[in-house]
Amino acid sequence: MKNQLRIIGGEWKRRVLPFASINGLRPTPDRVRETLFNWLMWDIPNATVLDVCTGSGALAFEALSRGASSVLMIEPDSTQAKILKQNIQLLNAQHCELKVATAQYILPKLNQQFDVVFLDPPYALELWQELSILIDRLLKDQAYIYVEADRDLRQLQLPASWQLVKSTKAGTVRAGLFQKT
Repeated sequence: MKNQLRIIGGEWKRRVLPFASINGLRPTPDRVRETLFNWLMWDIPNATVLDVCTGSGALAFEALSRGASSVLMIEPDSTQAKILKQNIQLLNAQHCELKVATAQYILPKLNQQFDVVFLDPPYALELWQELSILIDRLLKDQAYIYVEADRDLRQLQLPASWQLVKSTKAGTVRAGLFQKT
């Protein structure tokens, strides 16, 4: 059984994409996604984007739909990666790259810099601090980092150079937009 997500805005607005039924895989809720992309409205066009724990691809495809110049997705689950590849082809998504491995394996190998990063790991794995340390060197000055968690964002022990700019809450989801200073 495949689940579905809907792209909210941009070129592919209202497009519906499948994703696998995998334990811990939950797309960012529509309301939170809409808030996030309202925050980033002027920053997504032409941005280089890194989606660290891609999962359903909701954030990556939303960024591409809204004009990001490139998106790098990281997804370790081979079943979901296959669906992401099919969605990339379905949308004819140019400038979209998928790495099938863990973020811990891929991030140290990257040499590019990013304008926007999505950090939304499976909550149960508690990877926020570990991944944020690996991400920090890949951020351009003033880059934005979206962090999603199931707890107060202050508990995540993120780098001191990441300043919380905006935050929201929807049900159990806590979301924040940080900026690298």
